[in-house]
Amino acid sequence: MKIAGIAGNRGRNLLHIADISPGGAELSIVVANGEDAPVLDDAAARGVPTVAVERGDDESRESHEARLLDALAEYEFDVVCLDGFMRVLSPEFLDSVDTVLNIHPSLLPAFPGADAHAQVLDANVRTTGATVHVATEAVDDGPIVTQETVPVFEDDDEASLKERVLHEAEFEAYPRAIRWFAEGAVEIERDDQGRPVGVDLATDVRGDLPARRSVSNRRENDLRYGENPHQDAAVYASDASEEPSVVHAHQLNEGAKALSYNNYNDADGALNLIKEFEAPAAAVIKHTNPAGCATAETLADAYRDALATDAKSAFGGIVALNRECDAETATEIVDSFKEVVVAPGYTDDALDVLTEKDNLRVLDVGDRTEDNTLGPADRTERFTEKALVGGRLVQERDRSTITREDMAVVTEREPTDEQLESMLFAWKVLKHVKSNGILIADGTETVGVGMGQVSRVDAVELAAMKAEKDAEGKSAEGAVVASDAFFPFPDAVEAAAEAGVEAVIQPGGSVNDDDVIEAADELGLTMVLTGQRAFRHD
Repeated sequence: MKIAGIAGNRGRNLLHIADISPGGAELSIVVANGEDAPVLDDAAARGVPTVAVERGDDESRESHEARLLDALAEYEFDVVCLDGFMRVLSPEFLDSVDTVLNIHPSLLPAFPGADAHAQVLDANVRTTGATVHVATEAVDDGPIVTQETVPVFEDDDEASLKERVLHEAEFEAYPRAIRWFAEGAVEIERDDQGRPVGVDLATDVRGDLPARRSVSNRRENDLRYGENPHQDAAVYASDASEEPSVVHAHQLNEGAKALSYNNYNDADGALNLIKEFEAPAAAVIKHTNPAGCATAETLADAYRDALATDAKSAFGGIVALNRECDAETATEIVDSFKEVVVAPGYTDDALDVLTEKDNLRVLDVGDRTEDNTLGPADRTERFTEKALVGGRLVQERDRSTITREDMAVVTEREPTDEQLESMLFAWKVLKHVKSNGILIADGTETVGVGMGQVSRVDAVELAAMKAEKDAEGKSAEGAVVASDAFFPFPDAVEAAAEAGVEAVIQPGGSVNDDDVIEAADELGLTMVLTGQRAFRHD
């Protein structure tokens, strides 16, 4: 798609469009209404043809617009984009051009006209933005194509607000609108006289992922620092979220220091993990990875089994529980140093024990649960996202749960009921281990975890080493090993068997599946395939 740009002065939106070419659109000409407009030199430096069509002192609007049209006629274009032109175009001009878009620095229909930023500040509103609309004969009127919002801060003046709206709203909204036009996703609805009266958007939507995602959160707290002391940080909250979360948790240990960036990150990971289970569950998280996890008949037993996986690594970790914390569990927790405990409620006796530790942060998420328990039904947030430089990744949250019916036995040896139960447990925990991830489990407790390795064999060997060196009263002997992705070669399975593992759960899907299965048979292992992967990369 080719664009003819008409600018009043600096034309920064047009230059931004030239720089990023949204949807492959290109500027074929930039016209300015003054020979000294900075946009002319800046556009020419980008290889864009330019021309100045200055209005004479006594020249009529119609005459000037006729000369603008003459200048445009020398170039091919599909859409005319205005940028700071600050003039209402005549019906004759609009009838001569198929589509004219304009960008206005407010959320129309509020605050039209030349002094939008002053109007916003005078009105004391807390949100403004930019609007891309189809130009008509009226001032800042016409069907709206898209809008982008930005906050208005208490100390804003017109200059600071203008820069924020330009860079955070206009630079988002105008390219978006042009991309939609370039991709044929916009249809302008017109009346009998051909005047634009509406916009029909047919932007692509994949499942529930929207073509445009806008997130507005309030700053909940400033943090002491980010991941490292030289980084500033804050935590933002969404009031629309109803899921139990560490962001909305109440800190019950008065006087304890506030949560850090890393505390929030680890506590969130721990809480997400224990929501996988219906039975009483406990997890200890260190650097967003499970140091141990278990389910049991009682919460205290689950915690003891989780801690015994790797008590050394659990030092200074985060504990998450999916039941109300009782005094027995609390006593076990304070027996070694922990940073944070997260649970859906605490008994009075448990609080008495936990608050004896001055800086143990005690987080209560119980006000967002029905009966002071957590489970799969509490995973209501649908999307997760990760910020990137220049954008963000958004995906559906992994709320999948496999059943026995989902597991295909591919070896000669059949798994026992106990092994199948352990496989299901291991798979739920493995979803929360950084890739490449390997997890060894016995019953419904972890034995060894190998996380974040670039080699799957290394991940197996790490899990086996942790099971041998750091697990208390546990062993990989006779246990189950779970892999978050397929085994590309038999070597990792052989390493697991050497550690004493007797059962394997993995996705399958490698071109070498037959070789891996054959190796499992030769080693006397039982193996099931899930048909789905469980990667976690961050």
